[in-house]
Amino acid sequence: MWRRICVVVFTLMIMGCQSTHDQLIDQGYPPAFADGFQAGCSSGRQAAGAINGEYQKNVPRYIADKQYGTGWDDGFRQCNAMQQSRDQDAYRSRWDDRERAWEHDKAQGAGRAYRHQ
Repeated sequence: MWRRICVVVFTLMIMGCQSTHDQLIDQGYPPAFADGFQAGCSSGRQAAGAINGEYQKNVPRYIADKQYGTGWDDGFRQCNAMQQSRDQDAYRSRWDDRERAWEHDKAQGAGRAYRHQ
């Protein structure tokens, strides 16, 4: 399962401009899996708080079509995790900037205090 997800992630990063759906089809995934993956990916991004994600799930198809369901689950988990990781990286970056500014101010204050003794 993880191997399949890693292969999909790696391929998505390499392919660039081609849609995820088309990439999956080109890699030999069944159209039903690609449909499910695309819907699950959008839903996963939305669940993680992304503005550009939209919850999409064809429930009757999810229940009846195992390939669609597997694609939806894989897409949801992968894109949800990627969105959360991006959000955490952005938060850490902002935190690091504040931390550096605080350290700089602290060092400057200490320097002024030592000079005025």
